[in-house]
Amino acid sequence: MVSVSSKQVRVGTMEELKSRGCIVVSGGGHAIAVFPHEKGAFAVDNRCPHMGFPLDRGTVRDGILTCHWHHARFDLCSGGTFDPFADDVAAFNVTVSKGIVWVDPSPMPIDRVEHWHSRLKVGLEDNIRLIIAKSVLGLDSVGCDYTAALEAGSHFGMTYSNEGWGQAMSILTCAANLLPDLDEEDRLLAMYQGLRHVATECAGKPPRFAVDPLPAGETRSEVFNKWFRSFVEVRNEDGAERCLRSAIDVGLPQSDISDMVFGAITDHIYLDAGHTLDFANKSFELLDHIGWDHAGAVLSSLVHGMATARRSEELNSWRSPIDISSLVWKAREALPSALEEGQRRKVEWDKEDDLADVMLRDCPSASLDAILEAISEGATPEQMGSAVAYAAFLRMARFHTSNEFNDWDTVHNTLTAANAVHQALKRAPTVNLLRAVLDTAMSVYLDRFLNIPAQRMPESSGIGSDIEDTVQVLFDHMDMQHNVEEVSALIAGSLTEQDKGDRIVAALGHAMLREDSGFHLFQIMDAAIQQYRERRGTHSGTDVLIGMSRYLAAHTPTSRAVGQTFMIAQRLHRGEALYADGPADDRAEN
Repeated sequence: MVSVSSKQVRVGTMEELKSRGCIVVSGGGHAIAVFPHEKGAFAVDNRCPHMGFPLDRGTVRDGILTCHWHHARFDLCSGGTFDPFADDVAAFNVTVSKGIVWVDPSPMPIDRVEHWHSRLKVGLEDNIRLIIAKSVLGLDSVGCDYTAALEAGSHFGMTYSNEGWGQAMSILTCAANLLPDLDEEDRLLAMYQGLRHVATECAGKPPRFAVDPLPAGETRSEVFNKWFRSFVEVRNEDGAERCLRSAIDVGLPQSDISDMVFGAITDHIYLDAGHTLDFANKSFELLDHIGWDHAGAVLSSLVHGMATARRSEELNSWRSPIDISSLVWKAREALPSALEEGQRRKVEWDKEDDLADVMLRDCPSASLDAILEAISEGATPEQMGSAVAYAAFLRMARFHTSNEFNDWDTVHNTLTAANAVHQALKRAPTVNLLRAVLDTAMSVYLDRFLNIPAQRMPESSGIGSDIEDTVQVLFDHMDMQHNVEEVSALIAGSLTEQDKGDRIVAALGHAMLREDSGFHLFQIMDAAIQQYRERRGTHSGTDVLIGMSRYLAAHTPTSRAVGQTFMIAQRLHRGEALYADGPADDRAEN
């Protein structure tokens, strides 16, 4: 029988311990495994820190305790692991007095915040999903908000990707952006998803060696702007990066830095099919979360992509059979005067639907002319970004499933680029960035054949009024492949009541996060929610969610392996047992 005296738990005699090989006692809320070794005794938590298997079923040899489930090995004296995937096991002080073994049920104290930061670093470095999931849960349990994990992931991604900002950093930023619109139980899952993408993308990559800023000297914004754009123009990465680092280091305003970056991106037409601008916008959004102090490392990571990006005026599709690039260059020349005229009028412009309709038609010059006209009538740069984003979402909402499956991504690329233009124009409503509206509108035009035939906008599917019933039907539809029209009809019907929109958004977020979601799913979810926030209760808000839900339904279900890992981490965090003591049913014995 186990007894407790002065906070010490009696284990038994030393002879009993040696005879049995291990004795498990309880105390302080812990199951403690006590092992004899050499002339003493040592105690550790009986739950293997990897996946909770009872360590009393393990083996001790040469002072090393081995768990038999996944062969994690621990120093019996300290509890330290030899296998990074496992984590250290909590150790307890043991005393032997007059042949009686006693254990202190209070584990040796550690800094839990530092511990989970350290574990997250290991998980990222070794690309171990379970450790990443445990660390996200652990940091939350000790009171750290989402920025703790976000900042750690950002630092790792900036350091160990020699090509700079990539898809994984955008996914991580999308995950952070989504948090306010998700159900509480999905927020940690979102951060885990973002972090595991960063770990995977950086696995085996050499580090990125950042350049230092220039010595003290130039401080003028206009000079740095000219230098930076010139370096990007001639694809000089080192010069551009040092220039940008220096501009940030001397303390130029954020507005000047954003104008430098977005100006260089829009000096050419639609760089890398809009990805370059999308990445830049995401980098600024990341800084909104973790702070401008990280601007040097974050923004300089864009330079490689900017300097090496494909310029659309070099592409046949932009030159033939219609020379779209020449039309864009001509329209760009007219932008400053149109913007000046519109600002002089000081009137409110409210013709977004009409402009989006023109963008969807079969005449590129008419689309460009309509954009210039709207600007001269008083439309703001932000409104222009909103209009082109809406047109791009309508392309997705009307995408017909008779198209080849890969063409979903063609429409998707334009859509996410258009959202990036819109979000960036809120930050930097300059004439240089306004050029991107013209570029993206032409990408909307080039996607026109994917709406031939155009899918009709859905009508309500007739599901009952209970929102939770609707959500369950939504999940059921997404458990089967290609239920595109069924899902879009469900969304159309559920959004007829404005107060249900936020619940539907959270449900769509959960539907995405339970999948093994990659770059495109995170992109479109983030873009759709950003657009929907500004359109709640409007037909255009419904159209946006229809477009996003159709893409999501077309790409589900997946194997959902990522979610299973997170579920395991949650169960371990709650102290549940994952192993079974016996066969699940009679068939296991056969």
